[in-house]
Amino acid sequence: MAQEVIRPIRSETEYEATLDEIERYFENEPKPGTPDADRFDLLALVIEDYERKRWPIEPPDAIDAIRYRMETGGYTQADLGRLLGSRQRASDVLTSKRSLTMRMAWKLHREWSIPAEALIAPPRARKRRPAA
Repeated sequence: MAQEVIRPIRSETEYEATLDEIERYFENEPKPGTPDADRFDLLALVIEDYERKRWPIEPPDAIDAIRYRMETGGYTQADLGRLLGSRQRASDVLTSKRSLTMRMAWKLHREWSIPAEALIAPPRARKRRPAA
């Protein structure tokens, strides 16, 4: 049985059809090294490519990334202050009164494993909340 050639996904209809096709492999996993396994891998790649283009996920801004890491790592503002040089500096960074320097970004990346792309990206405009 000849299978269709796998092509890039260009529409929602093609996306849905590709999802339907790959779903079959979840119920009957192909053996590695077989043509079906290769087809599964290619389908997964084109789905991933379409989703990345259709629904891109931007990295968090630096402050959100730092706050998230503090929360998940159990770090306090005092810990951040020790890393950045002072509690006041940490406070100023968290309230956006001071920008991160490359040295600060490097320390946060190296010591707290925060992705560098989140720390060095230009700040995005924060969305204002509507007045109550």
